[in-house]
Amino acid sequence: MSDFKIEDYRIDGTSKFDIKKAKTKFKDIYDTKEEYETMQSESAKELDELQSMMYAHNRYGLLVIFQAMDAAGKDGTIKHVLSGVNPVGVKIHSFKRPTETELEHDFLWRTNQVLPQRGTITIFNRSYYEEVLVVKVEPDILTKSQRLPLELTEDLDKVWKHRYSDIRSLEKYLYRNGIRVIKFFLNVSKEEQAARLIERIEDPSKNWKFEEQDVKVRDKWNEYMAAYETCINETASKKAPWYVVPADDKKNLRLTVSRIITEELKNMKMSYPDSGPERTEELKSFIEVINNQNKV
Repeated sequence: MSDFKIEDYRIDGTSKFDIKKAKTKFKDIYDTKEEYETMQSESAKELDELQSMMYAHNRYGLLVIFQAMDAAGKDGTIKHVLSGVNPVGVKIHSFKRPTETELEHDFLWRTNQVLPQRGTITIFNRSYYEEVLVVKVEPDILTKSQRLPLELTEDLDKVWKHRYSDIRSLEKYLYRNGIRVIKFFLNVSKEEQAARLIERIEDPSKNWKFEEQDVKVRDKWNEYMAAYETCINETASKKAPWYVVPADDKKNLRLTVSRIITEELKNMKMSYPDSGPERTEELKSFIEVINNQNKV
């Protein structure tokens, strides 16, 4: 990936994002299956090394958010990108329909419970962004399920405006506390999504992945695309950028996501703790102690 440019995918609020112009397909960044496997292995090794340094440095945390339409490849991307990373330093949380307990709290409550610790990477498979995506397209969720006071839901446009503001404030707060935030929108085409949903129906081993709700959501494809466009424009910033990555080709997608996370980690001012001369000499003294223990 010598010609890889992170700027090709980065949306940081400096220019307006137009989802109609966003690509869903890549120009291949590998030539053969063997080359892909080599690149993936090398990316996983580098990511593991950087995460180990982050763990030892213990100053930063990283929150990586994945948002996409169904069947865009979130689960597979997370699985492959993090396959070689020490699980001690990685936590993955998938957010589905809110539970009754979660509905009793504010819209950021459930995700705030599991924000990253210092030294770790936390992955959100879906996130608080569902509150300005699914809930915006299906406002009955807001008015009938989320139990807000009626006077707060009379003007829905104001609700979304406030939620964008709350999200921006949260991400600024996290940055100021050493928690970096990067957000991925996996941009799958409607045609490719259809092919993957049909495959889930035709392949018995994938039937469990299929939900009738996915078909209903497709009826509102344009509304969802508009919601994503607005959401990205409202919440993209230099401190918490979005990365819009083509998702029609899963292997290219995985390699690109891995490279972006790696580049973001490299941008952190991390290093392994320096022992210093006195500590180095002290540690060396333990070598003799350890060797003598073998003689007992």
